[in-house]
Amino acid sequence: MPSDDTTCETGQTDLPANYLEVLGLLERLHRLLLDLIKDEFERLRIEEINPVQALLLYNIGTAELSVGELRSRGYYQGSNVSYNLKKLVDLGYMQQQRSSADRRSVRVRLTERGFEVRVILAALFGRHAGTLRDRRLIEAPTLEAVTAALRLIERFWSDQIRYIY
Repeated sequence: MPSDDTTCETGQTDLPANYLEVLGLLERLHRLLLDLIKDEFERLRIEEINPVQALLLYNIGTAELSVGELRSRGYYQGSNVSYNLKKLVDLGYMQQQRSSADRRSVRVRLTERGFEVRVILAALFGRHAGTLRDRRLIEAPTLEAVTAALRLIERFWSDQIRYIY
């Protein structure tokens, strides 16, 4: 029986090859997610924000956060988050307020307009989950196992950043 890229000569799973495949899938899935959001926005004629900004609104949700908290939660990196937050504030999707305790700290939260975008994304994601369930494309236990595996990788990467450098 010929072996593929993910099976060793011993018939065991080749972890390095599987890991590299997961890395590629994560990258492609993220790009596809952005494309799905872009398509939904085009259909709804939402043109002034991009999919990355929409995900930022979705992830903030009902919270009131500082830019540092967004970064520390792992959602966004560096100047990218600052640029997108400024743009979303300028367009009226978010509001910002300086902390009374620390004038250097700025807290952000969604405006009503920002919540409207969040509702659009929640509906899109809900439709997708419903279709996956209804067509039995993936069962809940399988999705739970994938989620658990991705959380382990997330923890491993976080540890690598914290403890290696």
